[in-house]
Amino acid sequence: MALAGLKGIGHVALKVADIGRSLAFYRDRLGFAEMMRLDREDGGLWLVYLRITDTQFLELFPGGEGDAAPGPERTAVNHFCIECADLQATANSLRAAGVPLTVEPKMGADNNWQCWIADPDGNRIEFMQMAPDSMQAAAIARLHGRM
Repeated sequence: MALAGLKGIGHVALKVADIGRSLAFYRDRLGFAEMMRLDREDGGLWLVYLRITDTQFLELFPGGEGDAAPGPERTAVNHFCIECADLQATANSLRAAGVPLTVEPKMGADNNWQCWIADPDGNRIEFMQMAPDSMQAAAIARLHGRM
């Protein structure tokens, strides 16, 4: 049974070690516009809200402890994925912004094009171009009785 009325993921929230460094990466290099800031009652920064799309956002919470996010084998959020229309164009934009790709564009096991980067805290980010013949597209077609 699916929950009624769900539309999508509204935001991903990350606790970051250095808010200035994270804003330089997400806002200045990736181009996610800063939408708003919320402060604590004492006036200190609580979070910065960045736009991915008109309905999807990234929240950055300052004051993270430790040197880096847990590695891919740790129990935690493993990565988040941002869907794009043209993976090669996205990869070229990332390179032009000086963002190194940790995984170059390739066809994934699910038959979607993907590339990967890491943010300054080591959070892994996948960029994916959904293919019409991908496993996800086939599953959606089955769900809607089109196969």
